[in-house]
Amino acid sequence: MSNKYLIGWSEVDITPDKKISLAGQFYERVSEYVETPLSVTAMAIATGEEHVIFCSADLVSVSSSLMKDVRDIVSEKCPEINTDAIIVAATHTHTSYSYAGRSDRTVGDTLGTLKAYMPEGVKYIDRVPLTDDVMSPIEAAEFLPGKVAEACIEAYKNLKPASFANEFGRAAVGMCRRVCYDDGSAKMWGDTNTVNFTHLEGGNDNGIELLYTFDENDKLTGVVANIACPSQVVEQRSYVSSDYWGKVKILLREKYGEDIKVLGLGGAGGDQCPRDLIRWVDPETPIADPNVIRENVTVRRADPSMYDIKGTWKIGKRVVNEISDVFEEITEKTSEGPLVHKKLTLELPLRRVTPAERDAAARAIREFFKEHIGDINYMDTAAMHVHAGTLGRYEYQQDHNIRTVEVHIVRIGDVVFATNPYELFLDFGNQIRALSHASQTFIVQLCCGSDGYLPTEKAEKGSHYSAYVSSGTVGHVGGEMLVRKTVEEINKMF
Repeated sequence: MSNKYLIGWSEVDITPDKKISLAGQFYERVSEYVETPLSVTAMAIATGEEHVIFCSADLVSVSSSLMKDVRDIVSEKCPEINTDAIIVAATHTHTSYSYAGRSDRTVGDTLGTLKAYMPEGVKYIDRVPLTDDVMSPIEAAEFLPGKVAEACIEAYKNLKPASFANEFGRAAVGMCRRVCYDDGSAKMWGDTNTVNFTHLEGGNDNGIELLYTFDENDKLTGVVANIACPSQVVEQRSYVSSDYWGKVKILLREKYGEDIKVLGLGGAGGDQCPRDLIRWVDPETPIADPNVIRENVTVRRADPSMYDIKGTWKIGKRVVNEISDVFEEITEKTSEGPLVHKKLTLELPLRRVTPAERDAAARAIREFFKEHIGDINYMDTAAMHVHAGTLGRYEYQQDHNIRTVEVHIVRIGDVVFATNPYELFLDFGNQIRALSHASQTFIVQLCCGSDGYLPTEKAEKGSHYSAYVSSGTVGHVGGEMLVRKTVEEINKMF
């Protein structure tokens, strides 16, 4: 049986031709225009009878329901593809489709929970109403699976003899977004310009895991780049954008040709962001995010605003400069070797709510409506989000104790890819990479599921958004189990 590598690429445009509801914030947004196109990029790799298809989608998440729909379509249209070998990750852009069923977090609907406590006559007022000219989340959920499936099938059909070079680079992209204070508390997007600030909760990882693919004539065909930072510079804005990954594609194609494909994969970045919270630079124009409030801002000489388009270009340039520098130093390519794939179904303990926490959440919501006058809006639901999520989790846990999640381990030569469905905090990713026997470990988050954040124990103690019980399905105990099982399976392959 041949162990020579075959590689195929595909890119399918998913840019909407009408307004869409944008996903990924505490408030409603509708797209006003297209800043950069959205796409699904797929890379198929095969050797002998084994094949795997990696996809990177310009979406905020890839839910289990979306995965099922994609696999069903591929199974019908191209039965020779092993649908268990389809691996789809989100770039986590917050300026893409809100689609029905995009989250697997098991905490219910915030507004739906609050309605049980709302006084008679109180209404929720949309910041931006969904009018008839806006694609609904249901329509988006019907549109997206076919496009992802199309990318998978095209990449598989494009399989040809090829080689690759796995390399490593560095570029400043991600930084910790959780701020700690002298009372032991922590806050996502917290203000550091205060005497109570002590430190950022976690570190950062400026490494970029890289894999370059070549055709039989040694021509560059694509680049896989794995960066420990979600693609969410312009996350609060009201336009369609592929964020910094879109700029990477534009700039890389200017250097190496329009046919070059880019598979952008987010590494462990649940506590990471593209912003320096120490050298804070205000957005160029106001944003509506209730979690990002700054007073008495000191003007800093630092990056451009990482809330605006300039920031996406700055990151894009940094990434492409490093990809180009490393490319020029390539001396070895691999055209044959092992391809080993294992799809795991892990059972992790659901992070639970105590009766006291449930009672405190219900009390907080009742007190809010007791003092609140008039209708409510996104500011109110954001303030009550944690309490509504706590109630939703308490209800869910009455007949659920385990979260079953999908994880993939793929060995390609001396390289391994390890996936998870979380916004995985960096410490967990570092543990996996440090213990892996592979020469290079690509960690791919927000993949084949959308189970929210997976925080560390210190983050849970600090609390706030991203570490609340309602921010994800499992806590640090589940994270430790994920690390152990992932490392065990990786090292079995080596």
